Amino acid sequence: PGSPVPAVVADAVAAGRVLRLGYADRGGADSLRDVEPLAYLGNSVHWYLVAWCRLRDGVRCFRTDRIRAVRPLAEPVTREWRPGDLDVPVDRVRPLTLV
Repeated sequence: PGSPVPAVVADAVAAGRVLRLGYADRGGADSLRDVEPLAYLGNSVHWYLVAWCRLRDGVRCFRTDRIRAVRPLAEPVTREWRPGDLDVPVDRVRPLTLV
């Protein structure tokens, strides 16, 4: 994918830490969200952070190029990703490492 994963996001995913995101939706509206990072999804154009969003009380995908500010919190992630969290066929999901 063309848009890079911000290093602080990748580090928080690896460390299992909650993130506070300043995020712009597709219309450009900003919001502040505390999220529990669960996984990454990528396509040929973008990377997405899959996370439990405490504001929306559900799993959401955040395009990494729309993350305007990010700060890791000391709080550990308590939720785990489950294949049923997204409407993606299980055979299309592959593990990856962030290098």
